[in-house]
Amino acid sequence: MIIKHGVSLLHSPNNRMLASSAVFRRQEFLIRCLAVGGHSQELNRKSKPEAMALDADAENILRAITPTLDLAKHKGQAGKIAVIGGCREYTGAPYFSAISALKIGADLSHVFCTKDAAPVIKSYSPELIVHPLLEESYSVREEDKKAISEKILAEVVKWMDRFDCLVVGPGLGRDPFLLADCVSEIMKHARQSNVPIVIDGDGLFLVTDSLDLVSGYPLAVLTPNVNEYKRLVQKVLNCEVCDQDAAEQLLSLAKGIGGVTILRKGKSDLISDGETVKSVSIYGSPRRCGGQGDILSGSVAVFLSWARQRIIAEGDLIISLKNPTMLGSIAGSALMRKAASVAFENKKRSTLTTDIIECLGRSFGGYLSCQVIHWV
Repeated sequence: MIIKHGVSLLHSPNNRMLASSAVFRRQEFLIRCLAVGGHSQELNRKSKPEAMALDADAENILRAITPTLDLAKHKGQAGKIAVIGGCREYTGAPYFSAISALKIGADLSHVFCTKDAAPVIKSYSPELIVHPLLEESYSVREEDKKAISEKILAEVVKWMDRFDCLVVGPGLGRDPFLLADCVSEIMKHARQSNVPIVIDGDGLFLVTDSLDLVSGYPLAVLTPNVNEYKRLVQKVLNCEVCDQDAAEQLLSLAKGIGGVTILRKGKSDLISDGETVKSVSIYGSPRRCGGQGDILSGSVAVFLSWARQRIIAEGDLIISLKNPTMLGSIAGSALMRKAASVAFENKKRSTLTTDIIECLGRSFGGYLSCQVIHWV
């Protein structure tokens, strides 16, 4: 049988009777499949190794860095997280981030917010330690700004050494005094104290305009969404986002900011520290309700602090990756996606961020089903 220019000669007038035969129809279908399929198989062979090289072993990473539950430990050893965020317009975001950290297993979770936001955030949960310290421009006279910003920094610094990780950005808003005079100084001090920083939301707005806050700091993690990532690429690489070469561009971006870790949120989360690129492709949820990025920021903060503690205590891990920011980002992404999937399975279109938070524990248990709880 001959195929010429993609058309079977079975369709010529002399062969119509043959073509009506079921046998010949099946043969013709088989030939068409072979003609097209050979090319697609070749493409698959080319693309599969590249995809495999990016895939992170998220489940083993999550198991390797998660501490066992041990009655000999005391409060605080499983992590103390602080969220710098929350203003009068946005009170949900810092709550989502801080409560997610607790739900995953951190022992203590603090929120440093504006005075207007504090009573509202306190009302969401008695589990959070809320500090009404930050100020916005509308409540500060011009001549008092320097003194007030110094006072705010002094109050936050009192707590800084206690924290295993900061989350900067959820619900901060874009007030210039709050960002430039207060939060920037807090970030500088955290960096000087070698405290890891996860930056999300309005914190990314601040960092994009002031890259020196994180440039060259290996314990910084940026978690941009599509628009935040676009601004970073334009600012650092002076070009537009290229999805066809996403991994290479992300690698260049992380290098361009001095080796910070970037978790690019998307259909698959791409993560790079400027040396390697990993992806987390665990199925999440098609429901894109606001607040999921806040859950992710709190999750990454906890896992980053656990990975860092594990590396410091043991000196090495049985997994190939050794960078705690990469490990924390991969684990946080994997758990967030799993929880979103479980929540969507139950609630479908009605899924909200609070539903996903309630699924964090169950999703975590699925990953750690083989973990032995150590009773002393």
